[in-house]
Amino acid sequence: MDLFSLADEKKFDAHAPLAWRMRPRSLDEVVGQEHIIGPDSPLHQAIENDRLQSFVLYGPPGSGKTTIAHIIARTTSSHYAAIKAVSSGVGEIRKIAADAADHLKYYQQSSIIFVDEIHRFNKSQQDVLLPYVEDGTLILIGATTENPLYEINNALLSRMKLYIMEALNANSLRRIVEQALADPERGLGKHNISIDEQSMVMIVQAAQGDARTALNILDTLHNSYSSKDGSLRITPELLEKVTGRLILKYDRSGDYHYDTISAFIKSIRGSDPDAALFWLAVMLEGGEDPKFIARRLIVHAAEDIGLADPYALTLAASTARALEFVGMPEARIPLAEATIYLATAPKSNSSKMAIDKAINTVQNTPRIIVPPHIADSSHSQSASLGKGKGYKYPHDYGGYVKQEYLPQEIEGITLYEPGKNGYEQNIRDFLQKIKKQPPP
Repeated sequence: MDLFSLADEKKFDAHAPLAWRMRPRSLDEVVGQEHIIGPDSPLHQAIENDRLQSFVLYGPPGSGKTTIAHIIARTTSSHYAAIKAVSSGVGEIRKIAADAADHLKYYQQSSIIFVDEIHRFNKSQQDVLLPYVEDGTLILIGATTENPLYEINNALLSRMKLYIMEALNANSLRRIVEQALADPERGLGKHNISIDEQSMVMIVQAAQGDARTALNILDTLHNSYSSKDGSLRITPELLEKVTGRLILKYDRSGDYHYDTISAFIKSIRGSDPDAALFWLAVMLEGGEDPKFIARRLIVHAAEDIGLADPYALTLAASTARALEFVGMPEARIPLAEATIYLATAPKSNSSKMAIDKAINTVQNTPRIIVPPHIADSSHSQSASLGKGKGYKYPHDYGGYVKQEYLPQEIEGITLYEPGKNGYEQNIRDFLQKIKKQPPP
């Protein structure tokens, strides 16, 4: 089944949405993604020479993934089939593979299968594809908005080239809008449509790197507000009616979710409050669960600030409590306060390093026995077992006395190395001071 047949194009072209009509017909018409399909790129050459190998196109919506597949369908001499992962099963895959085997056997013709939203294929569907891709029966082209490193089986992914597509920049979106307004055959060029600079900027901003969104905005403006002869003057006032409040594209369970929280935490760790506040705003505007943000602030306060500023953890925990108490949108303020405080606090990961080292030591110590002198001596008969014998009560010695608290097998080990920032310098000085005290 070829979803991009020329017959279907002609049948639906007259009434198709503007975004469909303006879809590039050749690589030369594609705007943006020069790093992938520029004239000298390997993929461009492979498409032109019809020598394709299996690959995955990974990128945000409206970046041109399906467009490239559409162009391949028009230009390749290979047998071509296209399916959507969300609506296709194992049976359809096997039928396409059987047809591909026949084309190869009887016509010496290779076969391409394009799988849109390939990340929606489950493991069994991917396993069915694997042998056909491996032996060359099928050339697989996948398109996905989700990170293929997590969504596609390693066995299948290792046999495919990965191309990372980017959200279109402002210049590329502007060119696409201008082309749609100028093209008299597929676009709106036969109508008298004008647009001012402010309106162009608003369309580009509202599209957020998505060509389809930009063209859909134009389409809506023309269908809703053009006069009987098709003429239209696009103004910021009309655009506000169409676009309304800018809705940020943010997937709370997808790759962008993890990238954004990573950028947020790394900005705090890097002591950049402006960047941290920006990513906080991205998450809040995108509809991220504020409780998730609060939890990450608590973890960061302990992991990356720790004893350099012990109050940081208290503030982060208080922020989580404030969020539960007042809710959004008011809780954006304590979230911002905590973000700024943590970003500007002295940093130390000594607590994390210490506990990880301690756990590793426990896992690699074959025998762990509590030294008798620090064992429980609360029972009246404990002394008969040697428990508590020889224990020195620190308060009897002014608050500190030298004695061993570790098992004999690991005596003298150092797990905690205090940092030199903030309050932790006080801890460092204290530990150095008591180390110099002689035994009683």
